Amino acid sequence: MSFTNDNLTDNFITDKRDWERIKEYIPKDKKIWSPFYCDGKQKEYFADMGFDIIHEDRDFFSYTPDYDICIDNPPFSKKKEILKKLKEIDKPFILICPSMMLSYKYFQEDFKNEIQVIIPSKRINFRRLDHTKNYTPPFAAFYFCYKMNLPKDLIFID
Repeated sequence: MSFTNDNLTDNFITDKRDWERIKEYIPKDKKIWSPFYCDGKQKEYFADMGFDIIHEDRDFFSYTPDYDICIDNPPFSKKKEILKKLKEIDKPFILICPSMMLSYKYFQEDFKNEIQVIIPSKRINFRRLDHTKNYTPPFAAFYFCYKMNLPKDLIFID
């Protein structure tokens, strides 16, 4: 199932500027898969930054294209299932997720020795899919990186 028509409380769009904050950590020669469609603007954002991206309104759980790195802001209510699938695929990813995910037992069991985190100094802003309002969550969200071979395990950015 595609998540685009899911509950609005689980469909939030990441602004282009929040993707631009981490572009130096994304290899330019890799094909990116951005599976969580929302309004489809992410394809434009990444193309503008010079990346080759697959971004289609398809079912994440039944469709996996040929790609090198998965980069996206997943529906937070489905992050456990999404992380399980990405772990099985075992390719690099960067996902925006709540900071408290570091304390979740399932996350620690699956990723404790393999995760790197990019921590923004300012909170990531989101927009609702219906564009009725912007949303800054009451918690911090980080960029969780798997198999990205970043220079450090914790990277603090502006």
